Amino acid sequence: MQENNFKVNPKSLKTAVTRVEKDKVVTRGYNQRDLIDKIRFSDMVFLILKGRLPSVREGKIFNHVLVSFCDHGVTPPSTQTARLITSSGSPINSAVSGALLSFGNKHAGAIEKAMELFQSKISSAHLIDDPVIDNKQIASLAIEIYNEYIVKGRKVPGFGHRYHEVDPRADKLMEIIVNQGYVGPHVKLVLALQDLVYKKKQIRLNVDGANAAILSDLGFDPELGLGVFMIGRLPGLIAHCHEERMDEKEFRRFCDLDDVEYVVGRYNGIY
Repeated sequence: MQENNFKVNPKSLKTAVTRVEKDKVVTRGYNQRDLIDKIRFSDMVFLILKGRLPSVREGKIFNHVLVSFCDHGVTPPSTQTARLITSSGSPINSAVSGALLSFGNKHAGAIEKAMELFQSKISSAHLIDDPVIDNKQIASLAIEIYNEYIVKGRKVPGFGHRYHEVDPRADKLMEIIVNQGYVGPHVKLVLALQDLVYKKKQIRLNVDGANAAILSDLGFDPELGLGVFMIGRLPGLIAHCHEERMDEKEFRRFCDLDDVEYVVGRYNGIY
């Protein structure tokens, strides 16, 4: 009996993502060989995450989402982490891994929170499959979120930016969505909420909030929000690692002794 507890079942690992056979790879029911020259990388990402190929319009929208996430300069903690690790002489996989581990509640965490918020409100109002979205209902939901967050001194996830008064990525995404007529209930909600929040607090939608609404209308689960962000940001992180290695001295100083303020007697926040 004891031996059976340690016996490995060769079929204990189950997956619906990809099946590997001799001379054949099948992903989500599609032969990868056939997909190589037929779809874009963004379509393949959609297929793997959602289990189906996107429609032409969905594919274009999802591609816009990934492009909008690609990079935001050297200011984010993840990018600085990647460059610092690269500077130490570590390989690119270590540097990128460190960058990905830098994503958390304060950095890249807003998209999942925003998706949860927007989806919960739309779901509670039974607007997900409603072909005719009542603007009054949407406005009521926007007021509800405003009262739950702004009135109580809480930050609405997906709103505001420490550098941009108008996040150019969010602004462009909403322009595209409106022009292409892909305004679903979650996008409608976020646009109504932006009007309200800006009127009261002069705070606008950021890229996380815009993409949270778009991904929600595309049917993505909130738990995939950060994953989509990471896929979009990965090329930028790799580019920064490569630039650091090519253009900067190894083990360079990101700050000097003169930049450090030493506080005597500080322990657990007590001076």
